[in-house]
Amino acid sequence: MSQQQISLPAKLINGGIAGIVGVTCVFPIDLAKTRLQNQRAGQQVYKSMMDCLVKTVRSEGYFGMYRGAAVNLTLVTPEKAIKLAANDFFRHHLAKDGKGLTVFKEMMAGCGAGMCQVVITTPMEMLKIQLQDAGRVAAQQQKPVMMSPSKLVTTNTLLSRSFNSGAVVTAPRAVSATQIAKELLRTQGIQGLYKGLGATIMRDVPFSIVYFPLFANLNRLGKPSADKSSPFYWAFLSGCGAGSCAAVAVNPCDVVKTRLQSLNKGSNEEAYNGVVDCISKIMRKEGPTAFLKGAGCRALVIAPLFGIAQVMYFVGVGEYILDNSPLRFLK
Repeated sequence: MSQQQISLPAKLINGGIAGIVGVTCVFPIDLAKTRLQNQRAGQQVYKSMMDCLVKTVRSEGYFGMYRGAAVNLTLVTPEKAIKLAANDFFRHHLAKDGKGLTVFKEMMAGCGAGMCQVVITTPMEMLKIQLQDAGRVAAQQQKPVMMSPSKLVTTNTLLSRSFNSGAVVTAPRAVSATQIAKELLRTQGIQGLYKGLGATIMRDVPFSIVYFPLFANLNRLGKPSADKSSPFYWAFLSGCGAGSCAAVAVNPCDVVKTRLQSLNKGSNEEAYNGVVDCISKIMRKEGPTAFLKGAGCRALVIAPLFGIAQVMYFVGVGEYILDNSPLRFLK
């Protein structure tokens, strides 16, 4: 690594293509994860991932499973590209002495990558969650729930008009990510898009600290010799294994982040005042198992997502595109 010049444009292309392919494949599972994580005790609309997907198709149609996919596909390219390229960049500089990276240095490189990506990840997740969770809120509000006026939650005006306009909600009115972003910028400024930044850092930095060193060491096991790369299928399996382990490890932080970033609440669902308040209320009212909600879905989302990313990365799709296009001067 230390002897190799890093081609940043190639790494950005690899990360971008991998993100688009991966998100397209696993987005319905990610939607199920968001809805399962936002359910409160005693107000469950969905029993499992499959139950969530079946009910979503019945009530919102096939494309209901891809609610929020547009914003994710738009921003996942820079997000994944920054994550992979930043890790490569930090590993390159930490290995300047010509020796292999220690596990600690690998963790430091992952930490740097996680800190870089939250610039894109936080607003992307903020917008995506509003769109993904709209169907759950609409379905939950169809249930007869007694709610005292003191427990009414003040929500974002645009979202309230869109999803809570009637006593019985059959389907959420379509609201675009652009509309939500404009409303947040108008009412709260740029910090509106970065609500839940602390929780996002709590999730993404530990994820990268776990994922990148674990992947590097798993991938090393598949090398036929020290001077040869592991085969692409081993890179895929290593990415899947490392991704699923890291995803489950940080799932409690993902639950907290999802709750904090959900602006529109269902009937009798309370708001949270920061990370500590969210953790204490979940622990007190739902118990520690609530922090594992959606863990299986998240593992199923992250495993192929990062498996595909690492295959693109190690096969060198970006390098091939740059070598065979007018963009070769960027190398």
